Formats: sequence, C-alpha cells, structure tokens
Amino acid sequence: MGQSAQRYLVFETAGGYCGIAWSDAGITRFQLPTHSAAATERNLLRRVPEAVPGTPRVEIDEVVAAVKRYFAGEAVDFSHVALDLGDQDAFFRQIYDVARQVGWGETTTYGTLAKQLGAGPEAARDVGQAMAKNPVALLIPCHRVLAAGGKVGGFSAPGGSAAKIRMLELEGVHLGPLPPEQQSFGF
Repeated sequence: MGQSAQRYLVFETAGGYCGIAWSDAGITRFQLPTHSAAATERNLLRRVPEAVPGTPRVEIDEVVAAVKRYFAGEAVDFSHVALDLGDQDAFFRQIYDVARQVGWGETTTYGTLAKQLGAGPEAARDVGQAMAKNPVALLIPCHRVLAAGGKVGGFSAPGGSAAKIRMLELEGVHLGPLPPEQQSFGF
C-alpha cells in the first residue's frame, strides 16, 4: 500500500456512531452513523481491515469535533480536510475534488458535476459511480449530489436514500417525500 499503518476511531454524534480511519497523509475512510458503535466498527473494518484502533492526532480530533457539530445541526465546511485517497482512480479523485466544493445547504446533480469536469452528460454515470464508492462520505459531500430533476438518486451509506434526505434536511434542504421506487435504490 505504500503508506503508514491506518488507525481508526469510533465516536458518538447526535446522529449515531461514526467511524474515521486515517494514515499519516490524511483521512482514508469515514463511516456515516449507524445505531451502534459495534455496527460502525464492523462497517469501517470491512473497508479498512488492516486498521487498528488509535488515538487521533490534533488534526483528526478537529475533524471528529467538526463531525459532531455537523450532526448537531451546525454548518461545517469539510472542503479543506486532508484526505488520503491514494487508492482511488485518478478520474474519481477529480470528481471528488469538484464535489468537495458543494457547500453546506447546496445541492448539485451528477450531470452538473460531469459538466464542471469538462465531460459530456454520459459522464454523469461515472460521477454516480464515484459517489457510490466515496470512501469518505460527508467529508466529500456525496449526499449533496442529486439525480436529474432534483431526484434523490442513490446513496450507498447505511440508511440509503432516507439517510441522504436526513443529512440534507440537517442542512435546511427539503426535497419532499421519498418516492417508493427510491426507498432502497442503489447503484
């Protein structure tokens, strides 16, 4: 892997238990909230099985504090958090860079992100795949990326599209009721 050992921490927020993993270079994984510390740890270790529990350094502690503020309903900007996405495809990293600029309470679409990258509408599917594989959901705000026409689109995190809607509502974005066909939709 070419990087130092990854460490992780599971912590409680107003939204449930989150998990974070990091290397010396930055955050490698972020686990959105689940109902229990054990479930969060299981989900996180499924993605970074080599990670070991660790005590966060100051920068990681600051991100944990910011995540707690986020789930308490405070506007938080994660766009400058150091990430370690070394194992991600180069095009996905470009998509993530653009997606990180979508701020609190804003939304965009898969197609709009594709256009911002200079790609045609056919690249919207690639954007959707990148969002589905986002290793650091929330820090790269994939919940703010919607399907065409303002439809919710998929969300591969625990809770699916309903979790995406709850996160957007925390930010003051109201999309209306979830249509039945999107309640368990995934990419």
